[in-house]
Amino acid sequence: MNRIIDLTLALRPGMRGVEFEKKYAYEKHGWNGQTYHLYSHCGTHMDAPNHYNVNDKSVADWPLERLMGPAWIVNLYGIAPKSLITPQHLGPVADKFKKGDSLLLNTGWSHKVDLPEYRDALPRVSEGLAHWCAKAGVNMLGVEPPAVADPHNKREIQTVHRILLGADIIIVEGLCNLDQIKEEKVQFIALPLKIANGDGAPVRALAVENKG
Repeated sequence: MNRIIDLTLALRPGMRGVEFEKKYAYEKHGWNGQTYHLYSHCGTHMDAPNHYNVNDKSVADWPLERLMGPAWIVNLYGIAPKSLITPQHLGPVADKFKKGDSLLLNTGWSHKVDLPEYRDALPRVSEGLAHWCAKAGVNMLGVEPPAVADPHNKREIQTVHRILLGADIIIVEGLCNLDQIKEEKVQFIALPLKIANGDGAPVRALAVENKG
């Protein structure tokens, strides 16, 4: 029997880039409805190549088969703030990895989602690891922080994103619950809102453990 783990942060008012506005009320209109104001990179989300001018591909252009598949869990739980994640951190996963697989970096960072350090002191993907992913043919790279690199360092965040997106790697940021995964390899699914020309979009991400 398969086990499904939800890897998606719930969007709520107060999160960066998230605002809810009451549009309709049941008592007055006969139904409830809200208008959502969402930054394209809020919560659990996906980056598209046009986010960093790599090319004009948007989140709506990824083929569905690219948005699901086998993924390895890299256990980095408890890694120090502001750490650079290198190829050495992959450990035995590096030897088992096959082209077209995905990587999910379990840092436990999602537990800090309501703290300033969630964005200001995040562990980051190094340029070396970004090049490793490009050479290895990673399909999707999933991380718990809101970005794969330091958003306060323009050179770093541009360089790492452009290496990954330039290699046609799908970036999923803002994951959670990776520490609930018990298997070293899962089926990973990350489906973005289908937004034409979207440079990013919230996703519903989940992992499926095959218990059979």
